[in-house]
Amino acid sequence: MNQVTPSWMSLTLKIAAAYNLLWGAWVVLFPNHFFELVGMELPRHTMIWQGMGMVIGVYGLGYWWSSFDPVRHWPIVVVGFLGKIFGPIGFVYNYLLSEVPAAFAYTLITNDFIWWVPFFLILRAAHQAGWPLTSSGSKPAKA
Repeated sequence: MNQVTPSWMSLTLKIAAAYNLLWGAWVVLFPNHFFELVGMELPRHTMIWQGMGMVIGVYGLGYWWSSFDPVRHWPIVVVGFLGKIFGPIGFVYNYLLSEVPAAFAYTLITNDFIWWVPFFLILRAAHQAGWPLTSSGSKPAKA
C-alpha cells in the first residue's frame, strides 16, 4: 500500500468487500429472505434479484483488491461510489412511480448511504494525489 495512504482507507475497503461478499451471497442463496423480512411481496423472477446479488458480490472482490492501494485503484472506488449514488436515485424514481414500497429503502442504508463519506474521502485523496494515475501508480507522462 502507498505509504502516504491512511490505513482507514484500506480498512474501509476491506469492510466494504466483506459486506458486499456476504450480502451478495445472502441474496443469491436466499433470494426471498429480504422480502420476507420487510413484508414485501416476493419477487416473481428471483433470478433478477439473485443477479443483483452476484453483481454486489463481485463489487466486493474489487473493493478487496483496491484496499491494497486505494489511491492507485481509485477507478474501482469511483465505480462503487457511482453505484451508491445511482442506486438511491433509482429507488426514489421507482418509489414515486409506486413500483416499490418504502420498505425497500432499508437496503439503501447499508448498501449505499454509509459508504458515501468514506468513498468520497478516498476519491478526494486520489484527486489530491494527482489522479488519474497510471497502473504503476505514477502520473501519466505529459505529451
